[in-house]
Amino acid sequence: MNQNEIIKIYGTDYKEMTKTLLEQSDLAAEIPSPESRIGLKPNLVTPTPADNGATTHPEIVAGIIEYLREHGFLRMVILESSWVGDVTTEAFEYCGYNALSKKYGVELWDLQKDSSHIADCAGMQLRICDKVDQIDFLINVPVLKGHCQTKITCALKNSKGLIPNSEKRHFHTMGLHKPIAHLGVGIRQDFIVVDHICGDLDFEEGGNPVVRNCIMAAKDPVLTDALVCRMLQYDVSEVPYVEMAEALGAGSTDLDHARIHTIGSGQTEETETLRRHKVCDVQYAVEEVDACSACYAMLVPALDRLKQEGLLAGLSEKIAIGQGYRGKKGKLGVGLCTAGFDICIRGCPPSEEQIYEELMQYIKSR
Repeated sequence: MNQNEIIKIYGTDYKEMTKTLLEQSDLAAEIPSPESRIGLKPNLVTPTPADNGATTHPEIVAGIIEYLREHGFLRMVILESSWVGDVTTEAFEYCGYNALSKKYGVELWDLQKDSSHIADCAGMQLRICDKVDQIDFLINVPVLKGHCQTKITCALKNSKGLIPNSEKRHFHTMGLHKPIAHLGVGIRQDFIVVDHICGDLDFEEGGNPVVRNCIMAAKDPVLTDALVCRMLQYDVSEVPYVEMAEALGAGSTDLDHARIHTIGSGQTEETETLRRHKVCDVQYAVEEVDACSACYAMLVPALDRLKQEGLLAGLSEKIAIGQGYRGKKGKLGVGLCTAGFDICIRGCPPSEEQIYEELMQYIKSR
């Protein structure tokens, strides 16, 4: 498979689709040796089933495992850490990965329990989980989704699951985009299998799945994310970490010279453009400084619910959220970082339902 190539397949038998896609891509030829330890990195951001639009379908990972075994590759592990606020072991269970591990005898590595080290990532010092260095060949299996802070999340951002929780928080204090770009150099993705079956195009944690029944294969994470930008009708410049990663040498955004094609029957890349606007519709009500994704992601759908019910217009002040408000005072805040505010919806993070209920009561009391 060429570096500038992205192959797509459509259908509903996800395991067999994956195997067909990998045969077409000739994945086996990319792996250095039958003795290579292969890491499979899904997106298990939160313990919710894949059909909710947030997590990688286990059928895709099953297809990768079967393909690799059929080609003589037996040393595989599945490695992941969920976002801050959720527990990876629960995600392994609820997302079907414990069953997958038992069926195929593939070990699960919970990186929330792993030690870590500082690595030089193209001039930026970032903390990476130690077990990442034990992988010889990394297969990234992200979900094509929207994101409440970075607009899109796919190949490059999925590597955040390979760093400790403390570093995930640190990423947000650095503005997300720059460290994501540098991480794209610090952790090499050898192959990418994108779950574009039913990702939520607004929220990283799912809840509004958009069914496309597509799986994609690629080698370049930057090119992959550039394509995702185009599919969701964003200019690449609107997702700064993509061009930053290109400048650091992690890949190319040159879609004009990319070979993007579909095998079998189904839609072509040119006709598949999608975009949702829920996040943009409510961001005006938020004053965010270095907010963690989990906390921000609980706030936005709660605000969307209030907007749909005609209540958000009754909010006269902006809602503060983020690590930048620690130790500060203000009127209205969400999350423990705003504990010093007159009104604070407490939690780390608080749930969507909690935020919705408390904001609804606050607005009605005005």
